[in-house]
Amino acid sequence: MNLLLAEVAQATQRLADAGVPSPRTDAEELAAFVHGVKRGELHVVKDSDFDARYWEVIARREAREPLQHITGRAYFRYLELQVGPGVFVPRPETESVVGWAIDAVRAMDVVEPCIVDLCTGSGAIALALAQEVPRSRVHAVELSEDALVWTRKNMEGSRVELRQGDALTAFPDLDGQVDLVVSNPPYIPLTEWEYVAPEARDYDPDLALFSGEDGLELIRGLERTAHRLLRPGGVVVVEHADTQGGQVPWIFAEDRGWTDAADHPDLNNRPRFATARKALP
Repeated sequence: MNLLLAEVAQATQRLADAGVPSPRTDAEELAAFVHGVKRGELHVVKDSDFDARYWEVIARREAREPLQHITGRAYFRYLELQVGPGVFVPRPETESVVGWAIDAVRAMDVVEPCIVDLCTGSGAIALALAQEVPRSRVHAVELSEDALVWTRKNMEGSRVELRQGDALTAFPDLDGQVDLVVSNPPYIPLTEWEYVAPEARDYDPDLALFSGEDGLELIRGLERTAHRLLRPGGVVVVEHADTQGGQVPWIFAEDRGWTDAADHPDLNNRPRFATARKALP
């Protein structure tokens, strides 16, 4: 075992003791970041090339600063995104949301599907859809100027149309023309602040996390936005907390112009997102 791998083993224990959920992965990611190699190449770093700055970044992670803030990058499906203070760090759970959305759009058999991403944050969802549905027309909206600093970096050179604004009133020019509306909105109840992981509570913007007493306040508003934007037969996909399974589909009720409202599990088989179809006239 070379020096770096020995240090990674010690760092793993430190991170585990600090309550970091994935201590080995994070210790290796940070070692690779500091030494400019891939995770699978740590064993080739010479002992003489060990960089003591490794322990500086381990101390930051030990204090529960997000891994992605330290490295400045987040991975989402086939994307590498720039992230940092002021923007919500995309989570692996949301990849399931995008996977379902891609399948739904492909099943529509529309030549150039029109897609809207509400509360785009880093741009992860919009960029993944633009990349994986090549002929789609993707539009995204974000309210926070702090988040938009990162969104603009990530979307530079992409074909996603980005706007700053309120998701509830966004894209009036697209009313009735959209095939898919997708959103990962804030959905944590204000009453659960103390139970949120430090990486999210202390570093992700509150605007991207919390939404009223039950966490569903914004989703209720987005239901009307989605109904306004979608064409008849168009589909909405909204992420929610695993504790909200069964509640969100009821927001997309038949008497509000929806059909086929349902919940879907993430990769851990926990209820993670709801979908519904705008009823035909």
